[in-house]
Amino acid sequence: MELLTGSTTDQAPANPAATDDMLATQPVGYWCGLTHAAVTRLLRDAMARIDVTQPQYWVLNRVNGGPAAPSREEVVAQLTHLADGPHEITRIIDQLLHREWLRIDDGQCLHLTDAGEAARVRLRELATEVRAVVHQGISDEEYVAALKVLRRMVANVEATELLVVRPDLAIS
Repeated sequence: MELLTGSTTDQAPANPAATDDMLATQPVGYWCGLTHAAVTRLLRDAMARIDVTQPQYWVLNRVNGGPAAPSREEVVAQLTHLADGPHEITRIIDQLLHREWLRIDDGQCLHLTDAGEAARVRLRELATEVRAVVHQGISDEEYVAALKVLRRMVANVEATELLVVRPDLAIS
């Protein structure tokens, strides 16, 4: 693998106590993982206090979010990649049907009930409150810049067709 032009910063081991002048050497995967875990924990803890899960919120949003009412299969197909397992979204749909936040029409499409819409609205408010905590001290411009960097990193990785390890770097 060739070193990219203009990129000469060495990769240092992850260090949660890294000073600002050391951040350029830090592994992005570590910091993205740490951020993901912290934000997800905060959001899920806040939702648990009102007896709701993040995957339930995903399903409510998906059922509400399209031009046409989706089937169970469509919701499962669209959300399973986010879930903790291949059967989680199916179970969530069943929970929401039991809770009467969802209903199924004669065409087997899912719809929010009035109670489901009220829950979705409340969860959106809660997610906005959590977002405000997470974004405290971060301007929209800084946030956009951070996401652009992450989006570019994803594009760089996806553009790499084959990772070839240099023989001189192989560990014996």
